[in-house]
Amino acid sequence: MPHQEAGEINNGIGNERSVLAKRMADVPVLPLYADLPSVPNMPHGCTWGLWDKDGQQDELGTLNLLTPSTILAAKEEIQYGRSIAINWSLNNCETPHSNRRKPDHRIMELPDWTGHDDEIEMNTQSGSQWDGFRHWAHQPSRTYYNGVSHADITDPSAPIRNGIDQWSRRGGIVGRGVLLDYARWAQQQGIQYSPIERHAISEKDLEAVAAWQRTTFQQGDILLIRSGFVKWYKEATPDARRSGTVEGSTWAGVEGTNESVEWIWNKHFAAVAGDANVFEAWPAKDERYRLHDNLIALFGMPIGEMFDLDELSAVCQKLNKWSFFFTSAPLNFPGGVASPPNAICIL
Repeated sequence: MPHQEAGEINNGIGNERSVLAKRMADVPVLPLYADLPSVPNMPHGCTWGLWDKDGQQDELGTLNLLTPSTILAAKEEIQYGRSIAINWSLNNCETPHSNRRKPDHRIMELPDWTGHDDEIEMNTQSGSQWDGFRHWAHQPSRTYYNGVSHADITDPSAPIRNGIDQWSRRGGIVGRGVLLDYARWAQQQGIQYSPIERHAISEKDLEAVAAWQRTTFQQGDILLIRSGFVKWYKEATPDARRSGTVEGSTWAGVEGTNESVEWIWNKHFAAVAGDANVFEAWPAKDERYRLHDNLIALFGMPIGEMFDLDELSAVCQKLNKWSFFFTSAPLNFPGGVASPPNAICIL
């Protein structure tokens, strides 16, 4: 080993500390849920204005937590070189709920050449999806994230705000992902439920799953919850699929309570998603704590639904590793309401 003077060694350590300090300087310090400042005429927990900067109204919400230092730390999760796409095929859900159309795929021959084009017509809510900030308002006030009105979205002459393209233009959704395999844990605990019946997953349940997996959380994590809907759909008969989606109105998911809303904010997740087709237990028992209202509209936190987490679950269980590098590239479509996730987990 070449000889180094003490001053050179100390200078090297100092440089490393300086680089680390610069990286950590971009990590925001957020208040706890109980300490969030009030927003006039809105319920507690409304974070509008928290991320505004230099007179510009924020359109990214908790995605602001995905800073360069957060992403650099997340790369340490890549230990096995195993990548898993968690996108359900666009045409997998033959029977989307809420009367949404399934995708229509048309292949067209090129008239003067040997080749093809194709056209895809789809509802972005019909399969694996990110719910963008234009998708769901705080229902009592009919107002979207950071004060955007319903007319701001429906009026074609209004400036585009809260479009899904903002997520793409910032570089996508990239960071540390964590899977909580509730379905596997519940089976081990002897808890029986159906993904197409209202079954509430509490924040205490999620903490129990994390403890069972020996999983810890970090600020800026992308939380994935597997509760079994996609697996159920793959195995169900056509009649059962229709009964549980088009004709259904109850689903398993995270319970919307004051405690669960507080828990989600205090963990400071950048985004949450799952394989459930509504993410939250539906319908909400207390509409004040409906997660779509609180997370999408009040927090500015993306919600992902119908992610295919089955292969990821199997690999995480085999490796006994439930965290990974997560990357998602939403559509760069100005004013878009939602988007397929185009998500990959790398272990």
